[in-house]
Amino acid sequence: MHINMQVTEKVAEGLKRELEIVIPATELETRLAARLEQLKSQVRINGFRPGKVPTTHLRRTYGRQAMSEVIQEAVNETSQKAIEERKENPAYQPEIDFGEDQDAIEGVVDGKADLSYQVRFEIVPSFDVFDFSKAKLERPVSEVEDKAVDEALKRLADQQKEFEPREGDSPAQSGDRVQIDFVGKVDGEPFDGGAAEDAYLEIGSNSYIPGFEDQLIGAKPGDEVEVKVTFPEEYGVEALCGKDAVFDVEIKEVAQPKDVAIDDEFAKRLGLEDLEKLKAAITDQIKGEYTKFSAGRVKRQLLDVLDKEHQFDVPEKLVEQEFDTIWRQVMSDLEKANRTFEDEDTTEEKAKEEYQTIAERRVRLGLVLSEVGKAGDIQISDEEVNQALMERAREFPGQEKEVFEYYTKQPGAINEIRAPIYEQKVVDYMIELAEVSEKNVSVEELMADPDDEPEAKKEPKKKTAAKKKSAPKKAAAKKKKD
Repeated sequence: MHINMQVTEKVAEGLKRELEIVIPATELETRLAARLEQLKSQVRINGFRPGKVPTTHLRRTYGRQAMSEVIQEAVNETSQKAIEERKENPAYQPEIDFGEDQDAIEGVVDGKADLSYQVRFEIVPSFDVFDFSKAKLERPVSEVEDKAVDEALKRLADQQKEFEPREGDSPAQSGDRVQIDFVGKVDGEPFDGGAAEDAYLEIGSNSYIPGFEDQLIGAKPGDEVEVKVTFPEEYGVEALCGKDAVFDVEIKEVAQPKDVAIDDEFAKRLGLEDLEKLKAAITDQIKGEYTKFSAGRVKRQLLDVLDKEHQFDVPEKLVEQEFDTIWRQVMSDLEKANRTFEDEDTTEEKAKEEYQTIAERRVRLGLVLSEVGKAGDIQISDEEVNQALMERAREFPGQEKEVFEYYTKQPGAINEIRAPIYEQKVVDYMIELAEVSEKNVSVEELMADPDDEPEAKKEPKKKTAAKKKSAPKKAAAKKKKD
C-alpha cells in the first residue's frame, strides 16, 4: 500500500544519519478507517449481528487500540521505505524517536495531529577490500619429536598410576598419597568448606593451598598434624584472602606410588592394540594440536594485514557495543580473581583506551570479513550450525536440553553459534587464496604468544580477560583458582 510521507534529512555527518519523517493525520485516518472496516467482521459485540457493528461504535470501543496498531505499521513501513529510497545500508537496527511531548503523541493517537518522528542510524562505510591474494603469510610448522611423545606417555602413566600402602610405619614422602581427615580454623573458629573426611591427597601435586602438603612429609598413619598456612591474597573465597589458618589433620593411610610399565599391556588398558598404536595415536593428537596453533598464527597474520590495509571510520554504536562486551568480561575476570587494575600494572583509564582500540579493530575487521564473505558467496550449512550447537551443549553436562532450547528459541541467540563459523570460513577462504609459505620452527616458537613478539604489529594484548583459570575446588583447604 502506498503511504504519503515527508522525509527531511536532519543529519548527514560521516556515517551518522538522522531523518525526520512526517505522516499526515489524513493518511493515518484513512488507514484507521480501513482497519475498523476489517474489524467489523472479526469482533463480536452483544446487540449487533456479525459484520453489522456501526463504525462509530467500533471507533469508540477500539479506536485508540486500532490507531496504535496503525501508527506502528505506518512507522515500520515509512522508516524502511525512507532508508531504501536513500540506498543506504544501516549498520544496525535504526533507532526510532517520537520525542517527549506527550500531548503531541496523544494528539496523533486521537487523530488530531500529524505523526512526526526521527530515525537515527549509522551506515555501513564503503571501502575497497584489499587484494588479499597478494597477502604474504607464513605458516609455522613443527615436527612431532620422540621427546614430546615420551612426555605424553609419561603423563598418561602418571594419570593411571596406582598406590600401595607403605609397609609398617614408614613416613610419608613427596609423591606419596595420604588419606586424611582435616578440620580448618581461622581465628580459632571452623569455617565453611574447611573440613573433610577420607580425603586423598598426593603430596607434591600442589592441589592444596601453599604450605599445606609440605607439612605432611614425614607423617605416619595415626599421626595428628597441626598444619599452619596462610591463604593467598588472591584466594577464591574473599573472606579467607590473606587469612592465617590452622588445620588439624589426622593421617589415616600413607601409600606409595607403584611403577607403571609403559608397554603393550598399558596400551591395552587404554583401549589400543599395542604400544606402537598408542604412540601413533598420541603422535596424531600432538600433530592436531600443532596444526591448530599453526592455523591460529596464520589467521593472526592475516587479520594483522587486513587491519593494516583497511583504515576507515566505523559505526560508533557498533564499537560501543563491542567495547561493552569486552569490558564486562574484563571486570568479571578482575572480580573473580580478586585483582585490581594496579595488580595488572595498569590503570582503569589506560585499560579502557586499550580495549577501545581492540573494539574498533574487531568492528573494522568484522566489516571487512563480512564484505569478503558476501563477495565470495560464503555460506553456512544447517549441518555446520547443528554440529557447533552440539559441541556447545557438551560444554554443559546434564544441561544439554536447556542449552538447545536457549539457542533455538531465544531471538538472535543462534548468531552466537553462526558468527564464529562464518568468520572462520571466510578466513579459510582468504588464506587459501593468499600467498602462504611454510617455515619450520621449534615447538617453543610455535606455541609462543604472538603478543610477546614486539616486532609484530598486533592487536593490543588483553591482560585480564585472557587470564581465566580453572574453577575453584570444593574443599577450602585446596587451592582456589579463577
